[in-house]
Amino acid sequence: MKVVGTMLEFEEYKQKLNAIRPSLEMLRGALKLDAAEKEIEELEAASAREGFWNDVEKSRKVQKRLKTLQNKRDNYNRLCGSWDDLMTLCEMAIEEDDDSLLEELQSEYTAFEEKVEETRLSTLLTGEYDGNNAILTFHAGAGGTEAQDWASMLYRMYNMWADRHGYKVKVMDYLDGDEAGLKSATIMIEGENAYGFLKSEHGIHRLVRVSPFDAAGRRHTSFAAVEVMPEISDDTEIELRDEDIKMDVFRSSGAGGQKVNKTSSAVRLTHIPTGIVVSSQVERSHFQNLENCKNMLRARLAEIKEREHLEKISDIKGVQMKIEWGSQIRSYVFMPYQLVKDHRTEYENGNIQNVMDGDLDGFINAFLSMRAEN
Repeated sequence: MKVVGTMLEFEEYKQKLNAIRPSLEMLRGALKLDAAEKEIEELEAASAREGFWNDVEKSRKVQKRLKTLQNKRDNYNRLCGSWDDLMTLCEMAIEEDDDSLLEELQSEYTAFEEKVEETRLSTLLTGEYDGNNAILTFHAGAGGTEAQDWASMLYRMYNMWADRHGYKVKVMDYLDGDEAGLKSATIMIEGENAYGFLKSEHGIHRLVRVSPFDAAGRRHTSFAAVEVMPEISDDTEIELRDEDIKMDVFRSSGAGGQKVNKTSSAVRLTHIPTGIVVSSQVERSHFQNLENCKNMLRARLAEIKEREHLEKISDIKGVQMKIEWGSQIRSYVFMPYQLVKDHRTEYENGNIQNVMDGDLDGFINAFLSMRAEN
C-alpha cells in the first residue's frame, strides 16, 4: 500500500508539472526572450568587429548589456531544464516503482517553484536601475545600545538574504555601537536585480521585544532605518562636480573590530546642493575610502531621483531621507507574540526566526505584486 500511495504522489507531481508548463511559456513572452536573442546576436557581432575596444566607454556598456541579456536567457533555459529533469524523475520513479526518489523530487520541486516565482517577479522590475547591484545603509535610531543592537540584527538579516540568493556582499562602511551592535554601516549586495528586489526594504524598521540589556526584563521598542540605493557603475550617469562636494579626512572611529581598518584614513563627503553626507572607513587608504564614498553618493542621488520621479539630479532639493519614527514600513514583534508584519502590503510571517535568518522573499514578492497592480 505504501508503494501505491507513493506512486500516486508521483502522479500528482506530474500533474503539477503539466499545470505549470503554460506559466513557463508565458514567462518566455514576459521576459521578451525572442527580442533578447536577437539583441544578443547583434551585440556579439558588434563586439567582434575590428576596433570595438578602441572606445572603452562604449564597449563597456555593450558588454554589460550583453551579460545582462545572456543571464536572462540562461536563467530561463535552466528553468526549462529543471522542468524536464523533474518530469523525467517522476516518470522514472513510476516506471520502476521506486519510492526512494520521492524525497528528492519534493525538494527539487519546491526549489523549482520558488525559482519560477522569482523569475516571474523579475519581469515586474522595470525601473531604470532595477538590474543594478544594491547599496544598503543601516542607521540605528534613538535609544542607544538597544537601537544599535537592532541595527546589527538587520545588518545580519540582509547579509543572510544575500547569501540565500547567491549574491556577494562587500562592506563599504561600518561604525560600531558604544556597547553592542552598530551605529551605522553600509554594504553593497552584488548580483543581478539586487536593487530591484531590495528597494522594497527602504524605510524604517520597528522592533518590539524584551530587551537583553534591561536587567528588569521590560519590553522595549526600537527603530532602525535602512536605505537602499542602486550602485551606479557608470560615472557619466550621475555626474559629481568637484565644486559640489566637500571632503573631510579623519581617523577611523569606534572599536573597529574586524570591519574597520584602524590605521587608515576615513573619508567623509558632503554633497553641498542636497546636504547628503556619506563616509567610509573600512579600506586601507583614504583613496579607496574616497572611491567608496563617491559610489555611495552616486547611489543615494540615483535612488532619490528615481523615488521622487525627477528628470535629473539637479532637481533634488535638500535632504530627502529623513528618519521619521512614526512611518515605519514593517514591525518585528518578538513579545508578547511573534509576528513580522509589513504595514504597506499587510503581508505577515509568524516565523520570526526564519525572517531574521533572511527569509524576506514573501515581503519582497508582496511589495512588487502590489506595485504592479497599482
